[in-house]
Amino acid sequence: MSSSFIEDIVACPGCDLLQRIPVLPPGRKARCPRCGHTMAANKPDSLERTLAFAVAAAITLIVANTTPLMGISVVGRHVSTTILGGVLEMWLQGQEITALLVAFCAIVAPSVYIGLMLFILLAARRSPAPSWTGFLMRMLDLSQPWGMAEVMMLGILVALIKIAEMATLVLGVGIFAVGALIILIAAMMASFDRDEVWKRIRWVDEESQKMTASAEMADVRG
Repeated sequence: MSSSFIEDIVACPGCDLLQRIPVLPPGRKARCPRCGHTMAANKPDSLERTLAFAVAAAITLIVANTTPLMGISVVGRHVSTTILGGVLEMWLQGQEITALLVAFCAIVAPSVYIGLMLFILLAARRSPAPSWTGFLMRMLDLSQPWGMAEVMMLGILVALIKIAEMATLVLGVGIFAVGALIILIAAMMASFDRDEVWKRIRWVDEESQKMTASAEMADVRG
C-alpha cells in the first residue's frame, strides 16, 4: 500500500469509520456514510473571506469595549457606561469574581480568539504555512468556547427590559457593536475552512526528514 493512499484515509470524528475523502467540487461537502458527520467541505475563497470577517471583528471589538453600551436618564441625571467601566465598577463594589468572569468572557476570550484567527489566516497565506500554525490552531479550539459575547448580549437585553420600567434608556454605539460582533464571529466560524489551513502547514517531521536526508547526502559525498 502506497504512502499517498494511507495519507488519504481519515477517521470520522463521529464514529471512527475509516474512509477516503474524494476531490470535492466548489461548494460541496463530504459526509460520513455511517453517521452523516461532515468530513470535509470545499469552500471557495474561504480563508480570504474569513480574514475579512476577522479584521472587521477586531475593529468592532475595539468599538464595543470603548464606547458606551447605554445611557440612563433619571430625574434629569444622565449616566452611561462601557463594558470596561462596568467591570471596573463591579470590582470597586467588591464583586471581584464577577468582574473577572465578565472581563474574561466578554473581553479577553473574544480578543484572544480573534487575535489567534488573524495570526492563523495571515500565516496560512504563505505556502507552506509555518509549523507553529498548528499550535495556534489547537489554541483556537481551546479559546472558542470561552468567548461568550452572545451571553453578555442576552444579559444586556434582560437588564434593558427591567430598567426600562424605571428610567429612560438611551442605547449607545457599544450595544450595536456587540450585536455586530456576535454576527461577525458567527460568520468567521461558518466560513473558516480548517482543513485548508491544516493542508498548508509545514510539519516539523517533514523538515526534520529533509534535514536528515541532506545530512545523509553530505556524508555520502564526504
